[in-house]
Amino acid sequence: MGALQEVRVPDIGDFKSVDVIEILVKPGDTVAPEQSLVTLESDKATMEIPSPSAGVVKEVRIKVGDKVSEGTPILVLEAGAAASAAPAQPVPAAPAPSASSVPPVASARPAIGGAMRRIDVPDIGDFKDVEVIEILVKPGDTVAAEQSLVSLESDKAAMEVPSPAAGVVKELLLKVGDKVSQGAPILVLVEAAAASSIKEAGAASAGATTSQAPAPSVARTGEMPIPARAPPVPAEVTGSGPAGFKPHASPSVRKFARELGVDLTRVTGTGPNGRIVLADVQAFVKGALARGAAAPAAPAVGGLNVLPWPQVDFAKFGPIETQPLSRIKKISGANLHRNWVMIPHVTNNDVADITDLEALRVQLNKENESAGVKLTMLAFLVKACVAALKKFPEFNSSLDGDNLVLKRYYHIGFAADTPNGLMVPVIKDADKKGIMEVAKETGELARQAREGKLKPADMRGGAFSISSLGGIGGTSFTPIINAPEVAILGVSRASQQPVWDGKSFVPRLMLPLSLSYDHRVIDGALAARFNAYLAQLLADFRRAML
Repeated sequence: MGALQEVRVPDIGDFKSVDVIEILVKPGDTVAPEQSLVTLESDKATMEIPSPSAGVVKEVRIKVGDKVSEGTPILVLEAGAAASAAPAQPVPAAPAPSASSVPPVASARPAIGGAMRRIDVPDIGDFKDVEVIEILVKPGDTVAAEQSLVSLESDKAAMEVPSPAAGVVKELLLKVGDKVSQGAPILVLVEAAAASSIKEAGAASAGATTSQAPAPSVARTGEMPIPARAPPVPAEVTGSGPAGFKPHASPSVRKFARELGVDLTRVTGTGPNGRIVLADVQAFVKGALARGAAAPAAPAVGGLNVLPWPQVDFAKFGPIETQPLSRIKKISGANLHRNWVMIPHVTNNDVADITDLEALRVQLNKENESAGVKLTMLAFLVKACVAALKKFPEFNSSLDGDNLVLKRYYHIGFAADTPNGLMVPVIKDADKKGIMEVAKETGELARQAREGKLKPADMRGGAFSISSLGGIGGTSFTPIINAPEVAILGVSRASQQPVWDGKSFVPRLMLPLSLSYDHRVIDGALAARFNAYLAQLLADFRRAML
């Protein structure tokens, strides 16, 4: 008997309480080193946890739906002698298949002995360092020629890389988030000869299960065949789908569905290989509302009934043009809706006299013209907000259940207007940077946002946000808080206004400030004090140094 080893969740970065969405092995399975054991999914990515060594699974200690973090026990593995003894004691199976039982997939899988071939990224034109956003196959899958293997996305386009030949996936050589170019390795494929033997063995084992739904051509070792997808039914938005069914969708689509309360097992995928795409989720919700499925959608609006969305044939009233939403607007739209519905917003409006500050800004730009850095009002706003956050720490916090997390760092996000929609880059450690450094960094991040080159890390970690419409217009507005933050500052266009100085009215440049805050954390008096203090700093910027 080999030594027992407890396998735990390894270092998975900053992710905490990650969902277990799939368990890939069961007690009795023989696993190889680096073979995937479970699949985890956060709101940003999916990841598979590999086995640290070869052995036989003795006990699985988690289940689908559990929340795990680094160090959480996954299973108990009998290593060493158990690994060599395992072939003589395969995964339990009935001696002969019958119409009432499904043999384990592992018992139907022959040894792979075909020619191995490494599949690389083909010619993708001028694109370099393209991000891998989805891997559409896994080790053990049988793929047909031209079947999509991975999805890549550049700042201009998304593309799927097809398989040049039929076969069985032996090993993946990349992961979601990797940057690839032409010639980068994708996976190792065992070509047609071995693939056909696997298909034949799979067909033989499935032939006796005439009462079951047709099994897929290949499933992972130790995983029961996935039932065929049921046709769409006029069902509730929420609810549990067929037992054992695992929807095929990317992490962003899963997150979008969770935010809308949609059960993906009820959604029909129209993407490659039945993959569920964003439009499928939107179509499902639209259909559910049209059928009058208002009550099940209630959790998204605090338990209130929702009327069906009005269905209008706009073409009856005149010429129309339909334009698809950009990918950024689709994603940000769901986040904005969640934040507006779940956070009790209140907005405090005030004005700041920036006459002297604007004169200083113009003077500094003249003095530093040769440096190539243009000093904007946004840089002053970032530094003023840092000073205000230090004086009123509740604004630099986040709610965590019944606790308030007060942050001792000052990462300031700012809304950047791009051709594809709104993005929020973050200035990290703004308290440690000078005005010119902040101006240079905001300019560079805004440029990257417009060109679609922002990295995910550039938009994470924000503690407070600024949304400025100063270059466009308006007198005030209600900015939507960027959860999990508790406040956001909106800035409109400054204008010359008559201000009484005690003797007469004098023209002063006044900047409108609109502070939206989470009323669960911040009350009206505190918000008014914050905004008034911020106005004082902008009127006399020397105070920001105190």
